[in-house]
Amino acid sequence: MRVTSETDLAEAIRGANGPFRVRGGGTRDIGRPVVGEVLEVGISGVELYEPGALTLVARAGTPVAEIEALLDAEGQRLAFEPMDHRELLATDGVPTIGGAIAANVSGPRRIQAGAARDFALGARFVDGSGRVIKNGGRVMKNVTGYDLVKLMAGSWGTLGVLTEVSLKVQARPETEATLVGRGLDLRAGVAALARALGSPWDITGAAHLDVGGETETLVRIEGLAASVDYRVGALVGAGFDGWEVLRGADSAARWAAVRDVRAFAGDAVPVWRLSVKPGDAPAVAENLVARGVAHRGVYDWGGGLMWLAVETEAADAGAGVIRAVLAGVGGHATLVRGDEALRARIDVFQPESVPLATLTRGIKQKFDPRGLLNPGLMGV
Repeated sequence: MRVTSETDLAEAIRGANGPFRVRGGGTRDIGRPVVGEVLEVGISGVELYEPGALTLVARAGTPVAEIEALLDAEGQRLAFEPMDHRELLATDGVPTIGGAIAANVSGPRRIQAGAARDFALGARFVDGSGRVIKNGGRVMKNVTGYDLVKLMAGSWGTLGVLTEVSLKVQARPETEATLVGRGLDLRAGVAALARALGSPWDITGAAHLDVGGETETLVRIEGLAASVDYRVGALVGAGFDGWEVLRGADSAARWAAVRDVRAFAGDAVPVWRLSVKPGDAPAVAENLVARGVAHRGVYDWGGGLMWLAVETEAADAGAGVIRAVLAGVGGHATLVRGDEALRARIDVFQPESVPLATLTRGIKQKFDPRGLLNPGLMGV
């Protein structure tokens, strides 16, 4: 079934006799396989764009590329740098702005600007009862009540189907530069990233790549050209001497590859996404290897975001070991790439504690009492 308006979407959900597998742009086949009729949602178009107010309102099915082109013409951008999963997951389709918010897809700039949910000002969505719900607005305000916009961000279409989002956008900087260090091991690389992030030079990207061959450690600076030059020079003088400097388009291309985890594109090994304290990343990686989970790694957010392509013969793709290691340091793990059989037999998303799982079930019951929307995708 395909719907192209909010009214048709609400009617389809109200009249449903069984569960739906909600599909937007079709680029993120993540989570436990959902058994149900495909509900394809194609509600698109930019409704409002006010460059002077740094505000944009778009229907949820609007392609991210269309929004980025519109913003670029006005010297603006989406600050949260949403990932395009197509190369990593070998999917087609078109990334949409609703999908980016529903999955809270946040790229390398999250360490400086914040996550996707931090730029969502308002939303409209249809819940599992077919009710059209609006929350938030077009400007940031302090209000009393439930922040349903933040609740929808990261809910993966299990509580409601987004039809419209209001976003805060950001001015595009004049230029950018990236310092590239080579040959550092993970501990030295994360330590270097920590030094950069602890400096006063407003770092907007900090990643370490160990994907086979020589390692790379990347530090990004953005802003006015004179400011970027000054801050690059300051970092070079503060222990980053000998690092290559990439500028402009070369820098942007390198970070697009980090954002989309292109180092793991083109093969089929399972890929995990781990969130940890940045300083814990080396110990976590070492413990995994010691317990038989060899891997290649892209370590973004100063080491706090670990993308791991695992090489293991374990039937669970290392899930048990990964979560046991994380239990000792805190953090969570999501299987981002895996075949349907694997995703059907393990917890794709991090298992919740009993109190949190009880709260999650209560929220799911409130917004989707009949269990129509992506049931089981997130384990609930």
